[in-house]
Amino acid sequence: GYLQEARENHVKKKVEEALRSKMKQKALKECDVLCSKYAECARGRTFSVVWTCRKQAKELNNCLHQFTNDAILEDMKKAYMDEQESKEKNK
Repeated sequence: GYLQEARENHVKKKVEEALRSKMKQKALKECDVLCSKYAECARGRTFSVVWTCRKQAKELNNCLHQFTNDAILEDMKKAYMDEQESKEKNK
């Protein structure tokens, strides 16, 4: 009943959090060069980062968005569910 459904939703949320984290890690790895360029620009700056490093920030955000969007998350969820189903079949 209700408790079982609550547990399942909690597990789903935990899985989704893990997949989001994995997606972000992959994005940062894929965009490593741009991360470094932005970090280099930002080093030693405070408020001026906003306008001084605008170009680097935009390039980094564009790169990160390629690897962190709803379509990619849905693909990761589907792959996870397929993996779970095949584990169940092989028991």
